[in-house]
Amino acid sequence: MLEPQSTLFFVLLVVVFIGMLWWLLVTKHLILRILTALLAFVSAMTFGIATVNKYYDYYPTWGAAWSDLTSQGVPATSVAISGGPHTSSASLGHFDLAIARQYGLTLHLRVHGPISHITRSVYVFLPPQYFKPGSYQKYHFPVIELIHGFPGQPQDWITVLGVNTILDTMISEHKADPAVLVMPDANGGRGISLQCLNQHQGPQDDTYLAKDLPNYIYHHLRVQPLGAGWGIAGYSEGGFCAANLGLQHGSVFNEAGVLSGYFRPDLNQLISPPRRVTAFASKKQEKDNTPIDLLRSLPLGRPIPQFWVGAGDGDAPDVHAAQKFDELLQLRQPSVTLKLVPNGGHTMLTWRLLLPPMLQWMTKGLAQEDAYYNSAPARARRHAAELAKERRAHEHKAGTKTGKKDTKKTKKKQRPPTGTATKHKTPARA
Repeated sequence: MLEPQSTLFFVLLVVVFIGMLWWLLVTKHLILRILTALLAFVSAMTFGIATVNKYYDYYPTWGAAWSDLTSQGVPATSVAISGGPHTSSASLGHFDLAIARQYGLTLHLRVHGPISHITRSVYVFLPPQYFKPGSYQKYHFPVIELIHGFPGQPQDWITVLGVNTILDTMISEHKADPAVLVMPDANGGRGISLQCLNQHQGPQDDTYLAKDLPNYIYHHLRVQPLGAGWGIAGYSEGGFCAANLGLQHGSVFNEAGVLSGYFRPDLNQLISPPRRVTAFASKKQEKDNTPIDLLRSLPLGRPIPQFWVGAGDGDAPDVHAAQKFDELLQLRQPSVTLKLVPNGGHTMLTWRLLLPPMLQWMTKGLAQEDAYYNSAPARARRHAAELAKERRAHEHKAGTKTGKKDTKKTKKKQRPPTGTATKHKTPARA
Protein backbone atom coordinates (compact mmCIF):
# COMPACT_ATOMS: atom_id res chain seq x y z
CA MET A 1 0.00 0.00 0.00
CA LEU A 2 1.06 3.59 -0.62
CA GLU A 3 1.43 4.55 3.06
CA PRO A 4 3.86 7.27 4.25
CA GLN A 5 6.48 4.71 5.30
CA SER A 6 6.11 2.29 2.39
CA THR A 7 8.95 1.63 -0.06
CA LEU A 8 6.59 2.29 -2.96
CA PHE A 9 5.93 5.82 -1.70
CA PHE A 10 9.68 6.60 -1.53
CA VAL A 11 10.25 5.16 -5.01
CA LEU A 12 7.38 7.27 -6.35
CA LEU A 13 8.90 10.44 -4.87
CA VAL A 14 12.28 9.67 -6.46
CA VAL A 15 10.66 9.01 -9.85
CA VAL A 16 8.70 12.27 -9.65
CA PHE A 17 11.84 14.23 -8.70
CA ILE A 18 13.92 12.75 -11.57
CA GLY A 19 11.06 13.30 -14.00
CA MET A 20 10.74 16.94 -12.98
CA LEU A 21 14.48 17.49 -13.39
CA TRP A 22 14.39 15.96 -16.86
CA TRP A 23 11.42 18.09 -17.87
CA LEU A 24 13.17 21.17 -16.48
CA LEU A 25 16.11 20.51 -18.83
CA VAL A 26 14.12 19.85 -22.01
CA THR A 27 11.26 22.35 -21.78
CA LYS A 28 11.81 25.92 -22.99
CA HIS A 29 8.51 27.46 -21.95
CA LEU A 30 9.12 29.79 -18.97
CA ILE A 31 5.86 29.00 -17.15
CA LEU A 32 6.43 25.25 -17.51
CA ARG A 33 10.02 25.58 -16.27
CA ILE A 34 8.83 27.46 -13.15
CA LEU A 35 6.07 24.91 -12.50
CA THR A 36 8.49 22.01 -13.02
CA ALA A 37 11.05 23.51 -10.67
CA LEU A 38 8.36 24.00 -8.04
CA LEU A 39 7.18 20.38 -8.33
CA ALA A 40 10.77 19.13 -8.09
CA PHE A 41 11.30 21.17 -4.93
CA VAL A 42 8.05 19.87 -3.38
CA SER A 43 8.93 16.24 -4.14
CA ALA A 44 12.43 16.67 -2.65
CA MET A 45 11.03 18.32 0.47
CA THR A 46 8.39 15.60 0.84
CA PHE A 47 11.11 12.95 0.52
CA GLY A 48 13.03 14.59 3.39
CA ILE A 49 9.94 14.78 5.60
CA ALA A 50 9.06 11.17 4.79
CA THR A 51 12.60 10.07 5.70
CA VAL A 52 12.36 11.74 9.11
CA ASN A 53 8.89 10.27 9.62
CA LYS A 54 10.15 6.77 8.78
CA TYR A 55 13.19 7.14 11.06
CA TYR A 56 11.10 8.13 14.07
CA ASP A 57 8.15 5.96 12.99
CA TYR A 58 5.77 8.80 13.82
CA TYR A 59 2.95 8.39 11.27
CA PRO A 60 2.48 4.79 10.04
CA THR A 61 -0.64 5.69 8.00
CA TRP A 62 -2.04 8.69 6.15
CA GLY A 63 -5.00 8.62 8.52
CA ALA A 64 -2.75 9.02 11.55
CA ALA A 65 -0.90 11.91 9.89
CA TRP A 66 -4.12 13.69 8.92
CA SER A 67 -5.66 13.12 12.36
CA ASP A 68 -2.65 14.54 14.17
CA LEU A 69 -2.00 17.50 11.86
CA THR A 70 -5.65 18.59 11.85
CA SER A 71 -6.25 17.70 15.53
CA GLN A 72 -9.52 16.07 14.48
CA GLY A 73 -8.53 12.44 14.79
CA VAL A 74 -9.60 11.72 18.34
CA PRO A 75 -13.33 10.93 18.45
CA ALA A 76 -13.69 12.60 21.82
CA THR A 77 -16.74 13.98 23.57
CA SER A 78 -16.00 17.55 24.68
CA VAL A 79 -17.62 17.99 28.08
CA ALA A 80 -17.54 20.00 31.26
CA ILE A 81 -18.15 17.29 33.85
CA SER A 82 -20.82 18.18 36.39
CA GLY A 83 -21.36 16.48 39.71
CA GLY A 84 -19.09 14.02 41.48
CA PRO A 85 -17.86 10.46 40.94
CA HIS A 86 -21.18 8.91 41.98
CA THR A 87 -23.32 10.86 39.55
CA SER A 88 -24.90 9.15 36.55
CA SER A 89 -23.26 8.80 33.14
CA ALA A 90 -25.49 11.64 31.96
CA SER A 91 -23.03 14.07 33.56
CA LEU A 92 -20.52 13.04 30.86
CA GLY A 93 -22.56 14.59 28.07
CA HIS A 94 -24.38 13.01 25.13
CA PHE A 95 -22.99 9.70 23.90
CA ASP A 96 -24.18 6.31 22.71
CA LEU A 97 -24.23 4.06 25.78
CA ALA A 98 -24.23 0.88 23.69
CA ILE A 99 -21.05 1.94 21.84
CA ALA A 100 -19.42 3.08 25.10
CA ARG A 101 -20.11 -0.33 26.65
CA GLN A 102 -18.42 -1.97 23.68
CA TYR A 103 -15.48 0.33 22.91
CA GLY A 104 -15.23 2.78 25.81
CA LEU A 105 -15.48 6.58 25.66
CA THR A 106 -12.87 9.27 25.12
CA LEU A 107 -13.56 12.62 26.78
CA HIS A 108 -11.98 15.95 25.88
CA LEU A 109 -11.85 18.21 28.95
CA ARG A 110 -10.59 21.67 29.81
CA VAL A 111 -9.23 21.29 33.33
CA HIS A 112 -8.37 24.31 35.47
CA GLY A 113 -5.87 23.96 38.29
CA PRO A 114 -6.88 26.04 41.34
CA ILE A 115 -3.38 25.77 42.85
CA SER A 116 -1.23 26.13 39.71
CA HIS A 117 -3.68 28.49 37.94
CA ILE A 118 -3.09 26.51 34.72
CA THR A 119 -5.92 25.54 32.35
CA ARG A 120 -5.20 22.94 29.66
CA SER A 121 -6.72 20.28 27.44
CA VAL A 122 -6.95 16.77 28.87
CA TYR A 123 -8.08 13.60 27.10
CA VAL A 124 -9.59 10.87 29.28
CA PHE A 125 -10.30 7.34 28.07
CA LEU A 126 -12.97 5.50 30.06
CA PRO A 127 -12.81 1.74 29.35
CA PRO A 128 -15.98 -0.16 28.33
CA GLN A 129 -16.24 -1.62 31.85
CA TYR A 130 -16.89 1.88 33.22
CA PHE A 131 -20.35 1.77 31.62
CA LYS A 132 -21.26 -1.89 32.07
CA PRO A 133 -23.96 -2.85 34.58
CA GLY A 134 -23.42 -5.10 37.56
CA SER A 135 -20.43 -5.07 39.88
CA TYR A 136 -18.56 -2.49 37.76
CA GLN A 137 -21.16 0.16 38.61
CA LYS A 138 -19.72 0.36 42.12
CA TYR A 139 -16.11 -0.23 41.12
CA HIS A 140 -13.60 2.59 41.44
CA PHE A 141 -11.11 2.25 38.58
CA PRO A 142 -7.31 2.61 38.75
CA VAL A 143 -5.89 5.58 36.85
CA ILE A 144 -2.81 5.88 34.62
CA GLU A 145 -1.66 9.41 33.79
CA LEU A 146 0.13 9.35 30.41
CA ILE A 147 2.64 12.08 29.51
CA HIS A 148 3.56 12.65 25.86
CA GLY A 149 6.99 13.58 24.48
CA PHE A 150 8.34 16.69 22.77
CA PRO A 151 7.29 17.80 20.25
CA GLY A 152 3.94 16.20 20.80
CA GLN A 153 0.34 16.44 21.89
CA PRO A 154 -1.78 14.42 24.33
CA GLN A 155 -3.84 12.94 21.47
CA ASP A 156 -0.66 11.30 20.10
CA TRP A 157 -1.29 8.56 22.66
CA ILE A 158 -4.47 7.73 20.73
CA THR A 159 -3.85 8.75 17.10
CA VAL A 160 -0.25 7.49 16.84
CA LEU A 161 0.26 4.93 19.62
CA GLY A 162 -3.33 3.67 19.85
CA VAL A 163 -3.11 3.18 23.61
CA ASN A 164 -6.90 2.97 24.07
CA THR A 165 -7.22 0.23 21.43
CA ILE A 166 -4.24 -1.67 22.86
CA LEU A 167 -5.66 -1.55 26.39
CA ASP A 168 -9.15 -2.54 25.25
CA THR A 169 -7.78 -5.53 23.33
CA MET A 170 -5.61 -6.62 26.25
CA ILE A 171 -8.57 -6.41 28.65
CA SER A 172 -10.69 -8.58 26.35
CA GLU A 173 -7.82 -11.11 26.23
CA HIS A 174 -7.48 -11.00 30.05
CA LYS A 175 -3.92 -9.69 29.75
CA ALA A 176 -4.67 -6.38 31.48
CA ASP A 177 -7.17 -4.99 33.97
CA PRO A 178 -9.52 -2.06 33.23
CA ALA A 179 -8.11 1.38 34.01
CA VAL A 180 -8.93 5.01 33.25
CA LEU A 181 -6.31 6.69 31.04
CA VAL A 182 -5.66 10.41 31.60
CA MET A 183 -3.68 12.18 28.85
CA PRO A 184 -2.97 15.86 29.64
CA ASP A 185 -1.31 18.55 27.55
CA ALA A 186 1.97 18.53 29.48
CA ASN A 187 3.54 21.63 27.91
CA GLY A 188 0.78 24.02 26.88
CA GLY A 189 1.67 23.92 23.18
CA ARG A 190 3.33 21.74 20.57
CA GLY A 191 6.50 23.82 20.19
CA ILE A 192 7.03 24.16 23.94
CA SER A 193 9.05 21.91 26.25
CA LEU A 194 8.58 22.48 29.99
CA GLN A 195 9.47 18.95 31.20
CA CYS A 196 6.63 18.90 33.75
CA LEU A 197 8.61 21.17 36.08
CA ASN A 198 7.58 24.07 38.27
CA GLN A 199 9.21 26.90 36.33
CA HIS A 200 11.06 29.70 38.08
CA GLN A 201 8.73 32.68 37.63
CA GLY A 202 6.66 30.65 35.16
CA PRO A 203 4.01 27.93 34.82
CA GLN A 204 3.82 25.47 37.72
CA ASP A 205 3.55 22.29 35.64
CA ASP A 206 4.59 19.90 38.42
CA THR A 207 1.79 21.23 40.63
CA TYR A 208 -0.76 21.01 37.82
CA LEU A 209 0.10 17.45 36.76
CA ALA A 210 0.64 15.91 40.22
CA LYS A 211 -1.90 17.83 42.34
CA ASP A 212 -4.54 19.79 40.42
CA LEU A 213 -5.27 17.25 37.69
CA PRO A 214 -5.35 14.13 39.93
CA ASN A 215 -7.64 15.91 42.39
CA TYR A 216 -9.98 16.94 39.57
CA ILE A 217 -10.16 13.41 38.15
CA TYR A 218 -10.69 11.87 41.60
CA HIS A 219 -13.53 14.24 42.49
CA HIS A 220 -15.35 13.96 39.15
CA LEU A 221 -14.93 10.35 38.01
CA ARG A 222 -15.37 6.92 39.60
CA VAL A 223 -11.69 6.24 40.26
CA GLN A 224 -9.37 5.16 43.04
CA PRO A 225 -8.13 7.67 45.65
CA LEU A 226 -4.68 9.09 45.04
CA GLY A 227 -1.92 6.70 45.94
CA ALA A 228 -2.71 2.99 45.82
CA GLY A 229 -4.63 3.03 42.55
CA TRP A 230 -2.68 5.62 40.54
CA GLY A 231 0.18 5.22 38.08
CA ILE A 232 2.10 7.53 35.73
CA ALA A 233 3.91 6.73 32.50
CA GLY A 234 5.50 8.56 29.58
CA TYR A 235 7.82 8.29 26.59
CA SER A 236 10.90 10.40 25.77
CA GLU A 237 10.42 13.73 27.62
CA GLY A 238 7.29 12.19 29.13
CA GLY A 239 9.53 9.43 30.46
CA PHE A 240 11.56 12.01 32.36
CA CYS A 241 8.27 13.45 33.66
CA ALA A 242 7.10 10.03 34.85
CA ALA A 243 10.38 9.39 36.68
CA ASN A 244 10.61 12.83 38.27
CA LEU A 245 6.94 13.25 39.21
CA GLY A 246 6.83 9.68 40.49
CA LEU A 247 9.77 10.27 42.84
CA GLN A 248 8.54 13.73 43.86
CA HIS A 249 4.99 12.54 44.58
CA GLY A 250 5.22 8.99 45.87
CA SER A 251 2.04 9.52 47.88
CA VAL A 252 0.10 10.17 44.64
CA PHE A 253 1.62 7.68 42.17
CA ASN A 254 2.14 4.10 43.24
CA GLU A 255 3.62 2.89 39.93
CA ALA A 256 5.66 4.58 37.19
CA GLY A 257 6.53 3.51 33.63
CA VAL A 258 9.48 5.12 31.82
CA LEU A 259 9.73 4.52 28.05
CA SER A 260 13.02 5.76 26.52
CA GLY A 261 13.20 8.47 29.16
CA TYR A 262 16.12 10.50 30.41
CA PHE A 263 16.95 11.21 34.03
CA ARG A 264 18.59 14.64 34.09
CA PRO A 265 16.57 17.76 33.14
CA ASP A 266 17.51 19.58 29.95
CA LEU A 267 16.99 23.21 29.00
CA ASN A 268 13.37 24.09 28.24
CA GLN A 269 12.28 25.02 24.72
CA LEU A 270 10.06 28.10 24.41
CA ILE A 271 8.52 29.92 21.44
CA SER A 272 7.74 33.56 20.58
CA PRO A 273 10.69 33.96 20.20
CA PRO A 274 12.22 30.47 20.02
CA ARG A 275 14.77 30.08 22.81
CA ARG A 276 16.11 27.59 25.35
CA VAL A 277 16.05 28.52 29.03
CA THR A 278 16.50 26.84 32.40
CA ALA A 279 13.53 26.07 34.63
CA PHE A 280 15.45 26.60 37.86
CA ALA A 281 16.54 29.51 39.99
CA SER A 282 19.40 27.59 41.63
CA LYS A 283 21.54 24.47 41.35
CA LYS A 284 19.73 23.02 44.37
CA GLN A 285 16.37 23.21 42.57
CA GLU A 286 17.91 21.47 39.58
CA LYS A 287 19.39 18.74 41.79
CA ASP A 288 16.04 18.27 43.54
CA ASN A 289 14.45 17.58 40.14
CA THR A 290 17.10 15.17 38.85
CA PRO A 291 15.84 11.58 39.26
CA ILE A 292 19.36 10.12 39.32
CA ASP A 293 20.27 12.41 42.24
CA LEU A 294 16.89 11.99 43.94
CA LEU A 295 17.34 8.22 44.19
CA ARG A 296 20.57 8.81 46.09
CA SER A 297 19.23 11.51 48.41
CA LEU A 298 15.64 10.55 49.28
CA PRO A 299 15.24 9.19 52.84
CA LEU A 300 14.73 5.43 53.02
CA GLY A 301 11.29 5.86 54.60
CA ARG A 302 10.06 8.12 51.79
CA PRO A 303 7.48 6.30 49.60
CA ILE A 304 8.41 5.98 45.93
CA PRO A 305 6.48 4.22 43.16
CA GLN A 306 7.35 0.80 41.79
CA PHE A 307 9.15 1.36 38.46
CA TRP A 308 9.00 -0.26 35.02
CA VAL A 309 11.72 0.91 32.61
CA GLY A 310 11.91 0.25 28.86
CA ALA A 311 13.97 1.35 25.85
CA GLY A 312 15.07 0.28 22.38
CA ASP A 313 18.44 -1.49 22.47
CA GLY A 314 19.42 0.16 19.18
CA ASP A 315 19.67 3.57 20.90
CA ALA A 316 22.83 3.55 23.03
CA PRO A 317 22.06 6.71 25.09
CA ASP A 318 18.58 5.42 25.97
CA VAL A 319 19.95 2.02 27.00
CA HIS A 320 22.76 3.54 29.09
CA ALA A 321 20.34 5.90 30.88
CA ALA A 322 17.81 3.10 31.53
CA GLN A 323 20.48 0.71 32.88
CA LYS A 324 21.99 3.33 35.18
CA PHE A 325 18.59 4.29 36.57
CA ASP A 326 17.73 0.60 36.96
CA GLU A 327 20.92 -0.05 38.97
CA LEU A 328 20.09 2.74 41.40
CA LEU A 329 16.50 1.53 41.71
CA GLN A 330 17.75 -1.96 42.60
CA LEU A 331 19.02 -0.53 45.90
CA ARG A 332 15.39 0.17 46.88
CA GLN A 333 13.37 -2.16 44.63
CA PRO A 334 14.90 -5.57 43.89
CA SER A 335 12.09 -6.40 41.44
CA VAL A 336 12.48 -3.53 38.95
CA THR A 337 11.48 -4.46 35.38
CA LEU A 338 13.87 -3.43 32.58
CA LYS A 339 12.56 -4.20 29.07
CA LEU A 340 14.68 -3.69 25.93
CA VAL A 341 13.20 -3.88 22.42
CA PRO A 342 15.56 -5.64 19.97
CA ASN A 343 16.87 -3.22 17.30
CA GLY A 344 14.55 -0.54 18.68
CA GLY A 345 15.38 3.16 18.49
CA HIS A 346 14.02 6.36 19.99
CA THR A 347 10.87 5.96 17.89
CA MET A 348 7.13 5.54 18.07
CA LEU A 349 7.52 1.96 16.86
CA THR A 350 9.61 1.15 19.95
CA TRP A 351 7.04 2.74 22.25
CA ARG A 352 4.18 0.87 20.56
CA LEU A 353 6.05 -2.37 21.26
CA LEU A 354 6.73 -1.37 24.88
CA LEU A 355 3.14 -0.34 25.63
CA PRO A 356 1.54 -3.83 25.93
CA PRO A 357 4.01 -5.24 28.50
CA MET A 358 4.01 -1.96 30.43
CA LEU A 359 0.19 -1.80 30.53
CA GLN A 360 -0.02 -5.44 31.57
CA TRP A 361 2.44 -4.86 34.42
CA MET A 362 0.92 -1.57 35.56
CA THR A 363 -2.79 -2.42 35.41
CA LYS A 364 -2.27 -5.75 37.16
CA GLY A 365 -0.14 -4.08 39.84
CA LEU A 366 -2.61 -1.24 40.41
CA ALA A 367 -5.50 -3.72 40.63
CA GLN A 368 -3.59 -5.70 43.29
CA GLU A 369 -2.80 -2.54 45.22
CA ASP A 370 -6.45 -1.57 45.00
CA ALA A 371 -7.55 -4.99 46.30
CA TYR A 372 -5.08 -4.76 49.18
CA TYR A 373 -6.05 -1.15 49.98
CA ASN A 374 -9.74 -2.07 50.17
CA SER A 375 -9.28 -5.40 51.97
CA ALA A 376 -10.85 -5.83 55.41
CA PRO A 377 -7.48 -5.96 57.30
CA ALA A 378 -6.22 -2.81 55.56
CA ARG A 379 -9.48 -0.95 56.26
CA ALA A 380 -9.32 -2.08 59.90
CA ARG A 381 -5.73 -0.82 60.24
CA ARG A 382 -6.63 2.56 58.72
CA HIS A 383 -9.65 2.82 61.00
CA ALA A 384 -7.53 1.95 64.06
CA ALA A 385 -4.93 4.51 63.01
CA GLU A 386 -7.61 7.19 62.63
CA LEU A 387 -9.05 6.36 66.08
CA ALA A 388 -5.57 6.51 67.62
CA LYS A 389 -4.94 9.85 65.95
CA GLU A 390 -8.24 11.22 67.25
CA ARG A 391 -7.48 9.88 70.74
CA ARG A 392 -4.05 11.53 70.77
CA ALA A 393 -5.57 14.80 69.61
CA HIS A 394 -8.26 14.56 72.30
CA GLU A 395 -5.69 13.78 75.01
CA HIS A 396 -3.49 16.63 73.86
CA LYS A 397 -6.46 19.01 73.94
CA ALA A 398 -7.52 17.75 77.37
CA GLY A 399 -3.96 18.04 78.66
CA THR A 400 -3.74 21.61 77.45
CA LYS A 401 -6.94 22.54 79.30
CA THR A 402 -5.75 20.79 82.51
CA GLY A 403 -2.45 22.64 82.30
CA LYS A 404 -4.25 25.96 82.10
CA LYS A 405 -6.40 25.14 85.16
CA ASP A 406 -3.34 24.06 87.19
CA THR A 407 -1.59 27.27 86.24
CA LYS A 408 -4.51 29.32 87.56
CA LYS A 409 -4.55 27.39 90.88
CA THR A 410 -0.82 27.80 91.27
CA LYS A 411 -1.11 31.50 90.78
CA LYS A 412 -3.71 31.73 93.60
CA LYS A 413 -1.51 29.82 96.08
CA GLN A 414 1.71 31.67 95.29
CA ARG A 415 3.80 32.76 98.28
CA PRO A 416 4.70 36.40 98.49
CA PRO A 417 8.01 37.19 96.87
CA THR A 418 11.14 37.29 98.98
CA GLY A 419 11.74 40.56 100.74
CA THR A 420 8.10 41.49 101.07
CA ALA A 421 7.13 42.78 104.51
CA THR A 422 4.73 40.55 106.45
CA LYS A 423 2.77 41.19 109.59
CA HIS A 424 3.31 38.80 112.54
CA LYS A 425 1.45 38.80 115.80
CA THR A 426 3.80 39.24 118.79
CA PRO A 427 3.28 36.39 121.23
CA ALA A 428 2.07 37.41 124.70
CA ARG A 429 4.70 37.39 127.46
CA ALA A 430 4.28 35.08 130.33
